Amino acid sequence: MTTEPESTHSAAPATFKRTELQRFPSPIPGWEIVQSLAEIPEGVASGRHSHPGPEVGYIVRGDVGMEFDERPALTLRTGDPFLIPPGVIHNARNIGTVTTKMLSTYVVDEAQPFATLFS
Repeated sequence: MTTEPESTHSAAPATFKRTELQRFPSPIPGWEIVQSLAEIPEGVASGRHSHPGPEVGYIVRGDVGMEFDERPALTLRTGDPFLIPPGVIHNARNIGTVTTKMLSTYVVDEAQPFATLFS
């Protein structure tokens, strides 16, 4: 009987993933509309960040603790909508048992970075 050798490679840690789905010019000159799907594995967070325009979102699947620097956290569940105003520092943390999927639409200033990260 032969056996396979044990793997010496460890699995890569699960990470936050944002996939841009579409990007269009806004009717407001100098602004654009961006839509993305974020996937957050169990126990993982997006990291503290902000956007130069509003984020309008919907929890497609899972449970999220949406943490803010200057306001109380929100608990969001499958089917919940949310709105994050421009410049508000936030961190989406998966607090559930499945990979969370969030659909977000942003209206952002073309001259600024899409997201600013904070430590």
